[in-house]
Amino acid sequence: MPPNPEKNTADGPNWSGMQALVVLAVVLSLTMLGSLFIEQPPFEARLSYSEIKQKIRDGDIQSAELHEHDIVVTTKAVDAAEAEEFSAVIPMQGDPELLALLEQQGVEITATEPDDVSIFSYLLPWVLILGVYLWLQRRMMTNITGGLGGGLGGGPGGVAGNILGGRFTKPTKPTRKITFDDVAGQDQAKREVAELVEFLRDPERFQRVGAEVPHGVLLVGPPGTGKTLLAKALAGEADVPFFSTSGSEFIEIFVGVGAGRVRKMFEEARKAAPSIIFIDELDSIGRTRGTGLGGGHDEREQTLNQILAELDGFGGREAVVVLAATNRPDVLDPALLRPGRFDRHVTLNLPDKQARRAILDIHARKLPLEDTSDLDMIAAGTPGFSGADLKNLLNEAAIGTARRNASLVTRADLDEARDKVMMGTVRTLAIRPQERHRLAVHEAGHAAVAYFTPGADPLYKVTIIPRGQALGGTHTLPEAERHTLDEEYLRAQLVILLAGRAAEKLFLGTVSSGADDDIRRATEQARAMVARWGMTEDLGPVDLRQSEDHPFLGRSMAQPRSHSDATAAAVDQAVIELLKTAEAAATEALVQHRGQVERLVSQLEADETLDFDAIRASLDPDRVVEQPAQPLPPVGKVPSVQ
Repeated sequence: MPPNPEKNTADGPNWSGMQALVVLAVVLSLTMLGSLFIEQPPFEARLSYSEIKQKIRDGDIQSAELHEHDIVVTTKAVDAAEAEEFSAVIPMQGDPELLALLEQQGVEITATEPDDVSIFSYLLPWVLILGVYLWLQRRMMTNITGGLGGGLGGGPGGVAGNILGGRFTKPTKPTRKITFDDVAGQDQAKREVAELVEFLRDPERFQRVGAEVPHGVLLVGPPGTGKTLLAKALAGEADVPFFSTSGSEFIEIFVGVGAGRVRKMFEEARKAAPSIIFIDELDSIGRTRGTGLGGGHDEREQTLNQILAELDGFGGREAVVVLAATNRPDVLDPALLRPGRFDRHVTLNLPDKQARRAILDIHARKLPLEDTSDLDMIAAGTPGFSGADLKNLLNEAAIGTARRNASLVTRADLDEARDKVMMGTVRTLAIRPQERHRLAVHEAGHAAVAYFTPGADPLYKVTIIPRGQALGGTHTLPEAERHTLDEEYLRAQLVILLAGRAAEKLFLGTVSSGADDDIRRATEQARAMVARWGMTEDLGPVDLRQSEDHPFLGRSMAQPRSHSDATAAAVDQAVIELLKTAEAAATEALVQHRGQVERLVSQLEADETLDFDAIRASLDPDRVVEQPAQPLPPVGKVPSVQ
């Protein structure tokens, strides 16, 4: 009989049978043990051995009952109801005259057989404990080795649960049906999987003409772009069973358990066809094999081999679609990506401005937004945000609204939520006046150079209020979505990154550790310009990057050398020259506008946070500009300069 799926759900196996047995064993054990230690109620009188023998000689004993360790005697009385029982411990084997004395006095003698139950009472608890242990061990081993039959052989109500089962044993039923209308900003990805809906709804229409829709679809994209949501929407549109699991669900301490779970999952999906299998985080089990970090007996490799075998086992008439999601396609085993397996790759990218606006509309359905709340401004000011980031932003705005006990989400709530998501929560720190002044000089240097450098992104705000791990920050707003970065823009970014350190050196005479993150980011960007993008005349367009492969992510442990020591030294020298040139350009700009920078430092120390209008008023007060339609320009999700 096949196992009942109702008895083995995501909540675990049915333990009622095991629990009843354990409770029975415990009750019997306590009962038997209690009977040994509970003191028996005493008789009304207890005499010594000598006193009993004297009463026998005096003829006061009417009857005697011999036990294994003692004797119970009854005195003579006129009224039987007044007869009195006495008990004494009689060493009968050491006194052979006792029975003769009793017979001589005409005492009625009875004897009882030894109590064998007492021996059994000692053994029964241990027998029960041993039996329960052996039964548990047998059920566990049966489930591990794949026993899925009924009875004691490993049914769905096993003691340790059906180890081969998992969250995929029964198709999930979401409380709310998710469709493509709930997925915004991924129109191309939705078009690529839309034809799978028709295949799942009416597979025979495709099979009649010999068409085979790909059974394996790999969803690739950064975290938070909606890979899992798209898989659920596909199941909702097709209205078919949805078997959802994660790659980590197949990894166990026992070798072979993961492969058994894969077999069971595909077996259940075939029974429920047409259906969808969704494996999230495929890279956790699908990494490249043969890396030398565990042989072919490794549990992860056995699981991957079973997945490959199951994908090859699909027939042309099986209406089962396997979806998998990963944000690391570079570490996947090539066998997973060959035709016939995960041969269709659907890429989900970070949304652009229009897509972000659509995502905000979906997540703002349940939010009571004030009329002044402008989602267009939020969409324009959040380049680089994923769908999950935007959802989190709106949730933070709603939390802020509830915290101040208001009923509508205002524009100020959205602005505060955006700053919190980007920069972190405001921290309360006791900063010395000297450190506060140095921090203001540092951030004013970033802001001034960003304002006066051609090709740089426009400023949004500068602050010396600690947020998250930063003591302050200068934030810019990209004018448009950038898909490629030209050399002029990258050099301008280097100048801005090193402007804070240059300002400290120029105005204070010394530098501090506050430029640590600026130097790190500037060095990474300069090395990429030299080694990856060929933006130096001496080295030219040659790929000189250091290897980024990691053996523990599934790549070879032995890394080939891509260039000589002399070339590596030339790369280092070119990076140093780029950084020194950028710092010199920043210093030159600060010297040229020294008075404006000093005014900005004073204003920043007084107000702590300055928006674009306040920055412009300090740096370029004579410049006449039209007031923007929005008094506060949106902020972009770009790395803040600390």
